[in-house]
Amino acid sequence: MFAGVTAGAALLPDLDTPQSTLARSLGLASKALAHITENVSKAIYDLTRTRRDARITNGHRTATHTLWFAVVAGAGTAALVSAYGKNSAIGILFFMLGLGIRGLVPNWTGKQDWTFVTGLSLALAVAVWFALPASAGSAALGAAVTTGVVVHILGDMVTKRGVPLLGGVVSIGGKRWRNFRLPGPLRIRAGAGMDAMLAVACATVVAFLAYCVVWAPHLLGAPWVAGTLT
Repeated sequence: MFAGVTAGAALLPDLDTPQSTLARSLGLASKALAHITENVSKAIYDLTRTRRDARITNGHRTATHTLWFAVVAGAGTAALVSAYGKNSAIGILFFMLGLGIRGLVPNWTGKQDWTFVTGLSLALAVAVWFALPASAGSAALGAAVTTGVVVHILGDMVTKRGVPLLGGVVSIGGKRWRNFRLPGPLRIRAGAGMDAMLAVACATVVAFLAYCVVWAPHLLGAPWVAGTLT
């Protein structure tokens, strides 16, 4: 559940562009929300930028690509679930798991009608709630959302453009929207093939860790006995 919500939340920052997977996930409704988010992000940038910050024509990779957004998204999720309980938790699970499915298996979901994927997301959300109600509490969901947003931001830091981690609040060298990124030789171009290589590498690590958790916990220094989690 935590992994699924985190995967979904990892798409949230790109709500600031109508071209993103998230913007296409719920038809016209998500498209409209993406346009609104893009304009609001640009407005925040324009209101807080200094003379040394460049002028921009759209709000992509601005307000929703900051640590402040990660904290607000997680805290807002936790507050919503704490205030409204089960119904809001199922709603958040529905939205985040739906995004997670679209993000993790984009080729498959791209061939399906969006209503089918939406129905599957709702079924998963209800199933998760009834199977693991305690795990779907406010703290767990809030932490998962913040983690997902941070993972997205860290991923964009690897690209050539980088991200404004402290954007709008902290001024560095006279700029409030300075992009943070890796040193030149370590940066990659998004969509240029390196993405797939990183995905394979990360999937290999996850598979190895999963094996260790179930069959070789001693390699991780875990206290349980091999095979007891199956």
